Amino acid sequence: MPFLAPTSLAALIELSISTRSSLLGRATHAQIIKTLLTPFPSFLSNHLINMYSKLDLPNSAQLVLSLTPSRSVVTWTALIAGSVQNGHFVSSLIHFVNMLRENIHPNDFTFPCLFKASAYLRMPFVGKQVHAIAVKDGQIADVFVGSSAFDMYCKTGLREEARKVFDEMPERNLVTWNAYISNAVLDGQPRNGVEAFIEFLRVGGKPDSITFCAFLNACSDASYLELGRQLHGFVIRIGFEADVSVSNGLIDFYGKCWEIGSSVMVFEGMGRRNDVSWCSLLAAHVQNDEVEKACMVFLQAREEGVEPTDFMLSSVVSASAGLSGLELGRSVHALAVKACVEGNIFVGSAIVDMYGKCGNINDAERAFHEMPERNLITWNAMIGGYAHQGHADMALALLEEMMSGGNEVVPNYVTLVCVLSACSRAGAVKLGMEIFYSMRTRYGIEPGIEHYACVVDLLGRAGMVEHAYDFIKEMPIRPTTSVWGALLGACRVYGKPELGKIAADNLFELDPKDSGNHVVLSNLFAATGRWEEATLVRKEMKDVGIKKDAGCSWISVKNAVHVFQAKDTSHERNSEIQAMLAKLRRDMNEAGYVPDTNFALYDLQEEEKISEVWYHSEKIALAYGLIAIPPGVPIRITKNLRICGDCHSAIKFISGIVGREIIVRDNNRFHQFIDGQCSCGDYW
Repeated sequence: MPFLAPTSLAALIELSISTRSSLLGRATHAQIIKTLLTPFPSFLSNHLINMYSKLDLPNSAQLVLSLTPSRSVVTWTALIAGSVQNGHFVSSLIHFVNMLRENIHPNDFTFPCLFKASAYLRMPFVGKQVHAIAVKDGQIADVFVGSSAFDMYCKTGLREEARKVFDEMPERNLVTWNAYISNAVLDGQPRNGVEAFIEFLRVGGKPDSITFCAFLNACSDASYLELGRQLHGFVIRIGFEADVSVSNGLIDFYGKCWEIGSSVMVFEGMGRRNDVSWCSLLAAHVQNDEVEKACMVFLQAREEGVEPTDFMLSSVVSASAGLSGLELGRSVHALAVKACVEGNIFVGSAIVDMYGKCGNINDAERAFHEMPERNLITWNAMIGGYAHQGHADMALALLEEMMSGGNEVVPNYVTLVCVLSACSRAGAVKLGMEIFYSMRTRYGIEPGIEHYACVVDLLGRAGMVEHAYDFIKEMPIRPTTSVWGALLGACRVYGKPELGKIAADNLFELDPKDSGNHVVLSNLFAATGRWEEATLVRKEMKDVGIKKDAGCSWISVKNAVHVFQAKDTSHERNSEIQAMLAKLRRDMNEAGYVPDTNFALYDLQEEEKISEVWYHSEKIALAYGLIAIPPGVPIRITKNLRICGDCHSAIKFISGIVGREIIVRDNNRFHQFIDGQCSCGDYW
């Protein structure tokens, strides 16, 4: 390298920072030593310290510092800023203390770094000391120093101090207002964020994309749909609709406010998209229970060459779980491995959850144990997987493991919902009640409506229907549809029409448009021979315009989904399906199977009732699976309603007769049928 002037050498050092080239930086350092007298100009030392710090070479930076005889605030700030940039927050504070020992006062560039380090370390007492020094040195009036102090107090949860700093600032810039609005949202006070945005506009502020996105987050958190729509119009009026970040924020906002059509409209109107745009639309579909469309968005993104991110993969894995799409979930899992993000805690947690919801508990356990780190979401996903299978003992054992040893993860509201659900599905009444009544004392969690619903379901499944009703009457909070729905379902199973009518009346009051409650009540009356009342309920549904959701079952074969309804004869292989149904019926009769005609929904002759229950959608789907899926491969069926008692008994018989593993996921839980037994222990 030829001889270069000090200014040219400084330019090379800056180039090494921008290109992240430590090789170029060290070569330039060597040239400085070779061509310049020692000690060389202090400004070059400052550049070198800045370069080594920014490139995360702290030992080299401190070595240069030690060889610099005349150190200034610029020298120390370069070291502190580089340490903060690379996450060495403790080191940055130590450097600051050493700087003060040399009687060098910080400047307006030093203070923001120190406030940031205090915030990330969650050390407000250090931040307060830095704040005191900034006040003493007269630097707190600087807009950047003041904004950094405000942000530090927000991030460490000191709301009053943050508000005081904000109110006392003589000048506020865009960064200050953005920090105020964003931190209000993060602090769970979206209304304050909205009011701050309005005040910002009132004083003549010019918002940028960060301001708009923060405001949209506030609107989505508080469900201010109309206010968000007004902002959308404002964004269009001032010409910000072309900003990708703002459009992404709008997609996310509409998705969280259950306006998925508006999310799609914004996405389709974008002239330019990035990976966040695709992730936002995918997540919006998942949040709105449109899991099939979410999967289609993912496939479309891949076709357009969008590289999968950890957020995108975790979202599409969640969609696969919603679909019970085991094969799709496995494909995405493989893609996550290929992209080297399966170790990401969010992707890994979603994979555990997906396998659990698809009934593949062994793969869920394998994914869980292979995760390099786990958080509460991961543990809840695994406990939830056991809950879906009705493994109360395993769910409780995992809860104990979570709280003990080196894990020390504190359970939350969702954890106890999963554990109580597992007890309910396993019929573990005593265990479930013990957990419920120890929630406050042992786990420090106040029981919520979901916990009460689990207890009602627990008692109802065990046949203790009157006890469940007494429990509801003693609840300290008003029962919701989930509570009354659990009682109504239990009344249907155990034939309690009078109590079922009480539960149904409460459900009709809370949600008069839900067809499912009317249908369950009608079925309850039909099962107990009260045909006139069953007919009356269905007539009332028709009179008020409530339509029953069609029951259906579906099965995936060779990447194609086949959907069946009751008495369905539309499939292209219908003749083979009917032949298989006839064969199964003969084999089952020979094995002693007796159809449960209580699940016939109309007042028919006994033979007609037998025919009625025999052609339920899950039996037709199973017949198709037996002719289309090779022997030895488990048959997986999904049903949009709860499996009926007769189908449950029939599939138990069939699993033993054909020697196949049959997995049925209804809208309540998984049923794994093997050799004439079901994993639910007949608590369905």
